[in-house]
Amino acid sequence: MPHEVRSPAGIIVAMRGRAKTPLIVGGALLACLAVALVTLRIVGLDPRERRPGLWLTGELVTKPVTDWSFTDKNPTIFVQTRSWYGLPHSVTTTCIAHNGQLYLTSVYRPGGQFPRDRLWNRNIVRDPHVRLKIGDQVFDRTVALVTDPAEKDAVLATKAKKYPQQRISDKSLVYVFRVQSG
Repeated sequence: MPHEVRSPAGIIVAMRGRAKTPLIVGGALLACLAVALVTLRIVGLDPRERRPGLWLTGELVTKPVTDWSFTDKNPTIFVQTRSWYGLPHSVTTTCIAHNGQLYLTSVYRPGGQFPRDRLWNRNIVRDPHVRLKIGDQVFDRTVALVTDPAEKDAVLATKAKKYPQQRISDKSLVYVFRVQSG
């Protein structure tokens, strides 16, 4: 009989054969995941509406930008942050050009806690390096949380002009990030 095991050594060999099956299946799944991630790294995965994405691809702009007003024609842009587990996390957000500088905003619901309740905000607080995708161009930059109330108020006033349909009743629920030059 092929299934009959006559010695303790034979039992161990039979058990080793059965133990290999989950390893083979697990290895195949890991290989598929690796191929998928490599493919996504090459082609990118932009966010859509409220669905986050991964890598942002496009024409890399390395020259410093002295006036971001060209973004006024873009209602939203994509922001890629670096997650703690190694994969990028990208989202769609609004952008405001104010006095030549570029700003990003993140609006929280009442009771929301900054930065805990938004993964991209947590990532930025931990690592301020971002990739911005505006049209077909990508910009590698750093961002800083705006802590000056006057600067924040001025940016939010400019935002109200660009996005009149977005009413901000409580400015304490809005966090503003300045894109650093260079």
